[in-house]
Amino acid sequence: MENSGWDYGVPIINIVGENFCVPYTMEMLVKKRIQGMSNAHYDVFDISGNLLLQVDGSLWKFQKKRVMRDPAGIPLLTMRQKSFKWRKEWTVHPGESSEDNNDILFRVEQPSPLHIKTKLEVFLPNNNIIGKRAPDFYVTGSFTSLSFKVYRGKTVLCQANHNYTWGSICKGKENFKVRVHPEVDYSFITALLVILEENET
Repeated sequence: MENSGWDYGVPIINIVGENFCVPYTMEMLVKKRIQGMSNAHYDVFDISGNLLLQVDGSLWKFQKKRVMRDPAGIPLLTMRQKSFKWRKEWTVHPGESSEDNNDILFRVEQPSPLHIKTKLEVFLPNNNIIGKRAPDFYVTGSFTSLSFKVYRGKTVLCQANHNYTWGSICKGKENFKVRVHPEVDYSFITALLVILEENET
């Protein structure tokens, strides 16, 4: 993947946990496997092949639920999708939480179809002034463009490329190469990749 042109003045971005914020560019390989009509499993590795994260899940009350776990299988966060007529929204909670848990790490919204480039808008819990708020982060790109980027303002925090062949897709397997800015929570970035992928597939 080409040089990202990082802005090294970016402060630590700790959303899930400071142990996921490392002082160097985190390069990851994300492998996705489709299991049935609604189940998907993701494995996240570093460049040495060490397992960093796992994501799995299925339909839950006719809506998607995805749980991120550490290599030992301990739940880190739960992603739940809410579908509306004109958009999709996800709420992300710490651990393997229940639906009525008000402890939210962040929310992800699919903006208006008029926003051609922006695919996801990300809001932290204190950003709750409906109709007046700007997203804390946003994601551009898509499955069809084969790449995506995560921004905070005008600063790029992550860039990812979707590496695929038609044969691998037919077998229900996909790979992503991801580069994350130093000191940016790579578990947070992984959650955004999963949500973008789940929205588009």
